[in-house]
Amino acid sequence: MIEDALRPPAILRLKARWHGELIGPEDPGYETARRVWNGRIDKHPAFIAYCADVTEVAEALQWARDWHLPFVVRSGGHSLCGHSVCEGGLVIDLSRMKGICIDQERRTVWAQAGLTLGEFVRATQRWGLATTTGTVAGTGLAGLTLGGGLGWFMGKYGLTIDNLRQAELVTAEGQVLRASATQEPELFWGVRGGGGNFGIVTAFELQLHSVGPVLSGKVIYPVAQAQEVLRGYQEYTGTLPDELTVSASFLSTPDGVPALAITLCWCGALEEGERLVQPLRRLGTPLAELIRPMPYLKLLTRADAGAPGGRCYDAKTRTLKQLSDGALEVLAAYGTRRTSPFSCLLVQQIHGAASRVDPAQTAFALREEAYVVSIVAAWEAGTAERHMAWTDGCWRALEPFASRGVYVNFLGEEGEEQVRAAYRGNYQRLQALKQRYDPTNVFSHNQNIPPVGEGSYADQPAHHPHPEREMSAPTFAPRKLSGENGTEPWDDPHSEEMQ
Repeated sequence: MIEDALRPPAILRLKARWHGELIGPEDPGYETARRVWNGRIDKHPAFIAYCADVTEVAEALQWARDWHLPFVVRSGGHSLCGHSVCEGGLVIDLSRMKGICIDQERRTVWAQAGLTLGEFVRATQRWGLATTTGTVAGTGLAGLTLGGGLGWFMGKYGLTIDNLRQAELVTAEGQVLRASATQEPELFWGVRGGGGNFGIVTAFELQLHSVGPVLSGKVIYPVAQAQEVLRGYQEYTGTLPDELTVSASFLSTPDGVPALAITLCWCGALEEGERLVQPLRRLGTPLAELIRPMPYLKLLTRADAGAPGGRCYDAKTRTLKQLSDGALEVLAAYGTRRTSPFSCLLVQQIHGAASRVDPAQTAFALREEAYVVSIVAAWEAGTAERHMAWTDGCWRALEPFASRGVYVNFLGEEGEEQVRAAYRGNYQRLQALKQRYDPTNVFSHNQNIPPVGEGSYADQPAHHPHPEREMSAPTFAPRKLSGENGTEPWDDPHSEEMQ
């Protein structure tokens, strides 16, 4: 029973075997600890268990299972719909697991699940190395990777999951496994895009690439020119080289003027990039042009200002095969009448290497060239209704022009139909994998893929744990690196920022 788990004997039993910090409602810092990035989410977990290593993750999971306690997993806490916190249950918090170990010679990195993208990139860029990440530094590496990983380098290097070489995870039964192309290959297939449905991923091995300064920034156009500029944007993005990724967004300038921004990242030779991006400066009559060479880390950290923690957010997503005239009219109409200056209507193009992968090769199925539209309402005060009505209205208006399939990381609470749509022809295979590794749907507080069989975690009887239960031994042991071959083990991700 949940009530039994919350009584002093059960809590003392956990604390006796616990080396991390366990926070409850009576503890100092609880109010801060329960908060997540989206300020609209206001949930009160019974406990937050900060894990220091994979053994503690397995122990926290076992405690939740033994006492039949609802739980969620939190890494970056950046879930739009609040999947990283729960009401009255246990938060298994990985945010302090920030170890990172770089092999410069092999151009690979072992990174623990508590890292944010900014922390991860700060460490890899010290060696002139990077891989595809998302676009906002405050996002968690784990959630981004498990959902696929759209980002500025996807044209050249594919999605984040296309650079994943191994993952370490704790299964529903408390086993600590490594999944790779040769070890648990079917599980490895599912981890690459299947979200947190098959276990708690505690560490990743990712391929790195040589990346120096990038050419990046925005060209900002008046919102009145939106349809003209977006037509030019679609024509231009139909001819992009892999090294160049370009997005479009309706936003407000710092002085509150509604505008359409064309944002780019070029990761090739800077002189060639300067020549190739010239047409983006001539799609209309720009208000400002801010394209400059900069470190990749700076590109990510700049985006944090537009998505600060604590602000309220609501979001939906659509995928468009092309930006038809009808779709452009909808985008321009809703982009112009955003209900808050903090809201954003973002268009990202999947192209290049990310679109040349067989959809069956990974769980992530959105592998054709397409435009992913993110409809993000954001506000700081007042009621949510009008902002959420804007999000929903735009989403519905785009339906006639949308294709089946969405980016799972941008889903809100749309339900099973949209999750099925995200995985397309891979969904049944994912269900079979779920049946194998999590037949009672222990990992259900996510964009859920239910198992094929009957029964669920909620239906299982609670039982008292055996005091001598032994946990599986952790397998994560970072390679010893030193000198010119790489960083020292567990390099500090907060080292001096690249300037």
